[in-house]
Amino acid sequence: MKRLYKGLAGIAITALLLAGCGQSNEKADSGSEEGAKIKVVATFYPMVEFAKQVAGSHAEVVGLIPAGAEPHDWEPSPKDIATIQGADVFVYNGIVEGWAEKTLESAKSDKRIDVEASQGIELMDGGHDHDHEHGDEADEHGAEVHEDEDEHEHEHGLDPHVWLNPTLAQQEVRNIEVALAQADPAHKNEYRANADAFVKKLLALDEKFRKELNGAKRKEFVTQHAAFGYLAKAYDLTQVPIAGLSPDQEPSPQGMAEVVAIAKEHGVKTIFFETLVDPKVAQTIANEIGAKTDVLNPLEGLTDEEAASGLDYIGVMTNNLAALAKALKE
Repeated sequence: MKRLYKGLAGIAITALLLAGCGQSNEKADSGSEEGAKIKVVATFYPMVEFAKQVAGSHAEVVGLIPAGAEPHDWEPSPKDIATIQGADVFVYNGIVEGWAEKTLESAKSDKRIDVEASQGIELMDGGHDHDHEHGDEADEHGAEVHEDEDEHEHEHGLDPHVWLNPTLAQQEVRNIEVALAQADPAHKNEYRANADAFVKKLLALDEKFRKELNGAKRKEFVTQHAAFGYLAKAYDLTQVPIAGLSPDQEPSPQGMAEVVAIAKEHGVKTIFFETLVDPKVAQTIANEIGAKTDVLNPLEGLTDEEAASGLDYIGVMTNNLAALAKALKE
């Protein structure tokens, strides 16, 4: 995927403003007017949440994909493309947004910085044990900063769900931090402090996962689709997905039978479904083996109810941990 990382053009400051406010050269070169917020456009919920955590009060963060929408199927409208074109920073995960490469080509902007948050992370082949190196040069946090065209092309079948591993989420946060600091260097210290604070929460979340899942009765858990591979790998678990990397993939009768057989073999008593997808297939398998169902949220988006209740990334992941720990210890 071709990507350009470009600094924003400096905005001229009038002599009167310079005299009245005594601005430093750093402020004049910051890429934004005094008091103005940079505009950050992010694709779906985790990217919006991570961008907001880094931005704090110095940037306006706009989400493209609305609450309740499934991001694997979403396509941008002409209005959405115009929103992207007018952004100072555009944040996307990569792979989930199959439309991104074409859209960024048609919505070119000399001032906008495009950041693929999963850059620098080794992506797993969906359903397999193979890893794919996904990145070039990195800064001190492992976040890629590349000024030239990147010839990287996504390979079909790579698993994009890195945000569900709290450790990999930290790297996505750092990539976003680098982009915001590049767009608005006058506030780079604030972006660094905000990113540090959120990474501290992610470190605590990771530690909680390790503590709660240690000594589980079983390692296998059955999910609606193959979204939890990175989480499973991080905590030595085995994901048994009903569908593939996209929740819209219909499992074959043979695939359904294999999931049922694995669930029976390992004494699985809970089949996990997700809030944005019809749970009928998960319920069918649960009925077949006499299991119950529960929610394991892949955080591809929040429902209107979840958004209204104030749930955020940490809250949803904490709920996921509670559901997983309960199921694995049954």
